[in-house]
Amino acid sequence: MVKKTIAIVGAGPAALLAASFIDPAKFDLCIYEKNRTAGRKFLVAGKGGLNLSYAEPLEELISKYTVSEFFTAALKTFSNQDLRNYLYKIGINTYVGSSNRIFPEKGIKPIEVLKAILEKVLSQGFEIKYEHAWKSWTKHGDLLFENDVIVKTDFQIFALGGASWKITGSDGNWNSIFRERGIDCHTFEASNCAYQVKWPKAFIDKHEGTPLKNIALSCGDKTIKGELMITRFGLEGAAIYGLSPEIRLALKQTGKVVLSLDLKPLFPKEKLIDKMDRSGKKITEILKRYLKLSKAQIDLIKDQTNRNEFLDPEHLAERIKDIKLEIVGKADIDEAISTVGGIDIKELNSNFELIKMPNHFCIGEMIDYDAPTGGYLLQSCFSMGAYLAQYLNEKENQ
Repeated sequence: MVKKTIAIVGAGPAALLAASFIDPAKFDLCIYEKNRTAGRKFLVAGKGGLNLSYAEPLEELISKYTVSEFFTAALKTFSNQDLRNYLYKIGINTYVGSSNRIFPEKGIKPIEVLKAILEKVLSQGFEIKYEHAWKSWTKHGDLLFENDVIVKTDFQIFALGGASWKITGSDGNWNSIFRERGIDCHTFEASNCAYQVKWPKAFIDKHEGTPLKNIALSCGDKTIKGELMITRFGLEGAAIYGLSPEIRLALKQTGKVVLSLDLKPLFPKEKLIDKMDRSGKKITEILKRYLKLSKAQIDLIKDQTNRNEFLDPEHLAERIKDIKLEIVGKADIDEAISTVGGIDIKELNSNFELIKMPNHFCIGEMIDYDAPTGGYLLQSCFSMGAYLAQYLNEKENQ
């Protein structure tokens, strides 16, 4: 039997997982990467700790994605537990950290994870060609790379990434190439990024770099529990990243959005008032000792109350449950953890195949969807790659 050929353009997580699961008995496969090395954005993402996924029930995991129904099959085919099993088999142990986040075992660096995945791909007998920047297609539909290199193949898989961290090669310039072929592509925007708050100078001089832990943040009807980091620019952290779609929409409509910060999400207002009933105790001492609020949290409260309000238990309880934070902008797209934009999902069938271009597939961050935090994004990329590989393996059996 003559084996079919597959070309994968891009060497990020989605591409490498697809290559890991493609059956070498059925296909010859080559990955074409424009950089000198693979997975550059993957390595940058791991600098602050490589959050690979989340250890939560699968249905809960799936619900975290916009257009979640589009990714359901892929995430069920290659779940968060499947990812841990896969990594274990290639020598990477993982553990579940705070907030159910999955990390490589302590001491394992991101480069070691990447090398283990690359070794798995190469052990299949597949090839990776570096410094091959894709330009477009020839008039016959073959892949055209810089230096006029032409590649003819049975299946083309694109895993070209989004448009943040351009230093890694993730610039989104491929968008126009697909548009020329009549594929609907959306302009890239920052997601999972810092959001701008105009802090009072005295507050930010004192509290820059301070975390706000065990809080809940709301935008309209949506609430995310977690942590935030106070920065001179504004706010970062999982709690605000999860509200990115809502914040982006509001910023487009009005140029600003007011969020509600609950400093004690596990305490109803009545319980807070009861905690403050400490005869002879100063309010600030009560907030620190009995409500376990940090100095930054107390200063946020003081900034939004006058003296009489601060000393009134009922009003103070209301403010603890509802600090108003006005967001007036977001970080530059190149500073974002991830982006939205790219291939409209309506251009793809359930197997990530371009409807207008049979045997052409798109996976990873180049598809227009939103994932709250890098761990969810990585899981979806891994799942798409594994799912597509399974589809092609089964297709070749037919």
